[in-house]
Amino acid sequence: MIYKFYRQRIFPHLLNQVMQTASLMDKRRELLLPVAGEVLEIGFGTGLNLPFYQQVDTLYALEPNPDIYRLAAQRVHEAPFEVQHIQASAEKLPFASASLDHIVSTWTLCSIASLEQALAEICRVLKPGGALHLVEHVLHSDSRKIQYLQQALTPVQKRIADGCHLNRNIERALKGAGLELAECRYFDAEGIPKIAQRMLLARAVRP
Repeated sequence: MIYKFYRQRIFPHLLNQVMQTASLMDKRRELLLPVAGEVLEIGFGTGLNLPFYQQVDTLYALEPNPDIYRLAAQRVHEAPFEVQHIQASAEKLPFASASLDHIVSTWTLCSIASLEQALAEICRVLKPGGALHLVEHVLHSDSRKIQYLQQALTPVQKRIADGCHLNRNIERALKGAGLELAECRYFDAEGIPKIAQRMLLARAVRP
C-alpha cells in the first residue's frame, strides 16, 4: 500500500523535478531541434521535451504510467502541434511496421523491463533510414568503482525509480539490435550524482 502510494503520488513529482536539471534540459534541446514531422516519443513522462520540438506536426506520446502523464496536462495543452497519448509499452508498439521516420527516447531506455524486445520493436516500426534519437545515462566505462556501485545499487534503484537500471550498456544494446550509430557522444551531466552522471547522446539509424 505504501509503495503504491509512493509510485502514484510521490515518484511522478520527484521525476518531474529531477529531470528539469539545467544540464539535462540543454541536452533535450540539442537532441530534439533537428526532429521533424510525425514523431513517436517513448517514455513521454511529464512532457518536458515539448518546448524543444520546433518542426513537429504530430507527436505520439507513449507513456504507460497515467499518474506521470497527468502532470503533463498543461504542457500538452500549450503545445503548438497535435499530441496523442499512447498508453502502451515499448515492448509492444501499436504502430505498423516501417511507419515512422523518427522515434525519441530521453532517459527512458534505462527503465524498460525488456530492452532487447523494445529495441526490436523500435527497429520494426522505423522506416529504413529512420532514426532513434536518444539520450540516456549508462554504465560508466572509465571507473571500476562507479561500475561496481552501479551494479550493486541497481536492484534498489529499480524499486525507487520505476524500473530504472544504472548499469545498462546502451551503445552495445543499440548495435546488438542492428541499428547503426550515425552519432554517438558520451558526456558527464552537471548537477547529477556521479553514479548516474555518465550519459550517451546518440542517433541510431535503421539500415
